[in-house]
Amino acid sequence: MKRITYDKETLENIIDKLVDRTKRMDMTWDWPCGVAYYGIAEAYEATGKKEYLEFLKERINELISLGLPAWTVNTCAMGHCLITLYQTTGEELYLNLIQSKLHYLQNNALRFGNHVLQHTVSTNNDFPEQCWADTLFMAAFFMLRAGVLLKDTVLIEDALNQYYWHIQYLQDENTGLWYHGYNNIEKNHMSGFFWGRANCWAAYTMSKVGTILPECYLYPQYLEITGSLDEQLSALKLLQTDSGLWRTILDDEDSYEELSASAGIAAAMAVNANPLHAKYIQKSLQGVIDHVSDDGRLTDVSGGTAVMKDREGYRTIPKKWIQGWGQGMALAFFSAVLNYEK
Repeated sequence: MKRITYDKETLENIIDKLVDRTKRMDMTWDWPCGVAYYGIAEAYEATGKKEYLEFLKERINELISLGLPAWTVNTCAMGHCLITLYQTTGEELYLNLIQSKLHYLQNNALRFGNHVLQHTVSTNNDFPEQCWADTLFMAAFFMLRAGVLLKDTVLIEDALNQYYWHIQYLQDENTGLWYHGYNNIEKNHMSGFFWGRANCWAAYTMSKVGTILPECYLYPQYLEITGSLDEQLSALKLLQTDSGLWRTILDDEDSYEELSASAGIAAAMAVNANPLHAKYIQKSLQGVIDHVSDDGRLTDVSGGTAVMKDREGYRTIPKKWIQGWGQGMALAFFSAVLNYEK
């Protein structure tokens, strides 16, 4: 396998900066925190630095003591760090919360069609019969990790079916790229753009399936996932900019380069470890590092984005402020680079 060249000490120092800055963010129990703390958990796994784990335990316990919100697809993203905390501490508190989220997803979450999870950001029916690529990270990937942890075959099958149907609804077979969302009532992709971060959620979570699911090759849905991922990554590599990044609308040269999508797509390539992609990962590594500020903030990360009505809606989402999903995907990418040769 072609190696990714970098200085390990330098990269770990950058990870330290990102984690330290993320610690100072006042995030509550929702998806920005879920993605950010997933990144810290991945950094812990890659570096073995126990202070990362201790921070997660301290902050999660504080958030629990303050009171938790009602579950939605987006709030289930916090399940990722709960899995890491339970695996490392064995504390029943974390397992109970994992099981509570799973009960919600399996029994109470809104679904449509072939039991596809509707994307929810609140307890209201905000987006009737819509599936978004975001759901793969917030819920399906969490369900798969939990299913493997608990040896729950029903949960594993449900998670894999979420992947299967999101591929059918959201991936464009002609280009290999993913749309942001699908409206099952209107039978369309709404504004119909290939949004960068949607492709990040899809590529990254699909790349992780084979690394966490034992005997993955025995599941027919896994073959659908690998086919989808191969097609997507072969398309994405051609859209990488000279800076090693990807744009907020992938095939729109007038859209800005967006760093959460760039980090997530590059992380997917690193986890998937196709040697033909090593040169693209190498290029992304410098591109993402160049956007880590001196105080550990990943810059040029677009704000929270619904399925926008038109091209300008995506192009004009602000990218000035620090975002949990940017911190988390940068940490996931750098952790994947540290683990690349494994």
